Amino acid sequence: MVFWSVPVFAKKPRPRPSGAHTIRCMTPSTGGLALEIVVPVFNEEAVLESSITRLTEYLTHEMPSTWKITIADNASTDKTPVIAARLSEHLPNVEYRRLNVKGRGYALRDAWGASEAKVLAYLDVDLSTDLAALPPLVAPLLSGHSDISIGTRLGQNSRVSRGPKREFISRSYNFLLRRTMQVGFSDAQCGFKAIRADVAQRLLPHVEDNGWFFDTELLIIAERSGLRIHEIPVDWVDDPDSSVDIRKTALDDLRGMVRVGGSLVKGSIPVQAIYAELGRRPIVPPSRPSFFGQVIRFGLVGAVSTLAFALLYMVLQGPFGAQEANFLSLLLTAVGNTAANRRFTFGISGPEKLFTQQVQGLLVFMLAWGITSSSLLVLHSVNLDATASMELLTLTAANVVATLMRFVLLRIWVFRVRQKDERSAVLALRPVGQSVR
Repeated sequence: MVFWSVPVFAKKPRPRPSGAHTIRCMTPSTGGLALEIVVPVFNEEAVLESSITRLTEYLTHEMPSTWKITIADNASTDKTPVIAARLSEHLPNVEYRRLNVKGRGYALRDAWGASEAKVLAYLDVDLSTDLAALPPLVAPLLSGHSDISIGTRLGQNSRVSRGPKREFISRSYNFLLRRTMQVGFSDAQCGFKAIRADVAQRLLPHVEDNGWFFDTELLIIAERSGLRIHEIPVDWVDDPDSSVDIRKTALDDLRGMVRVGGSLVKGSIPVQAIYAELGRRPIVPPSRPSFFGQVIRFGLVGAVSTLAFALLYMVLQGPFGAQEANFLSLLLTAVGNTAANRRFTFGISGPEKLFTQQVQGLLVFMLAWGITSSSLLVLHSVNLDATASMELLTLTAANVVATLMRFVLLRIWVFRVRQKDERSAVLALRPVGQSVR
């Protein structure tokens, strides 16, 4: 029979951050603190005591690492402060912090910034996520395998119970996030996340949002910086009494996506510097395909894109008209075409220059659209009664010309790799002191 011991903490003064006060600060007497779980709360008097008690009991019996719970109160106006203070006095390893400003992001930023733990986590106070997912959430971070760990309600093995409205909104939001921001994580909003403390220290200064978009912004910056995000499927039961304003939150999230996307394009978020410091580089230096290989790969991508364009045009031509259908079809296929050529044709991966290349790819798309649009104008000036089949044939021929132009511009401009950049990439992957011949 195996028993997990509860870590013993001694009281130790800690500097108080501006705007916050702390009740009962604790640090481990030996070995250091492995995990700190922050529970942000705002007017949660109904569930706070039962949730924190349940969480404490679970950690006491199931968590082998040293741990601490921090109740992060952001400007509650009900009995939450009184209940939280009492819990911090009577339950082992529970701390209470209070901010006089509202916002989950503020609460997490304050608590994480003052933490001495190696891994920082946060849970929603309603404990909608089954706590059995907590050990596998933090294990990859404690081992150093991953940088951030998140629970996902959209995984194949996740089990979720919630109403159709929330399910639709959640899936729509995450779909839009993946398509517009080109991220790989599946669920940005699940209140069940953890991050290594050194990673949080590097990323938090670049996260502007202090509300519900806080952790989504953190994840976008992390992935763009080449950090490893580990996902685990969770069992999740919706809280019917949740006070979250879904409409306002959705609008704030959309505004946040536009802001972060603009910051990445402008380069105001130093993702390349973070990638150089913390990012997970390829195990072997990336090899750029030969010119012949690029031609073959570009042709394959172009063939698939042309087929997709033709299918989209036939679908959109009826309701939108020839010019509008041509623009929408080109726009949709151009997004996938540029991404495929970046990785498959020219062998480029990682966040470096990603958004710059996306903007350049958009300019190439506009040139291609100009070629195909001009072909339609020429066709209609010659034959006013041109059928849809004739339009499609003309556009396909124009697409061939546009495709050749795209290859040239992508190779010599958008995805051009200078010799000194290739040498720098190889040097970055080699052990210190080993020369490149």
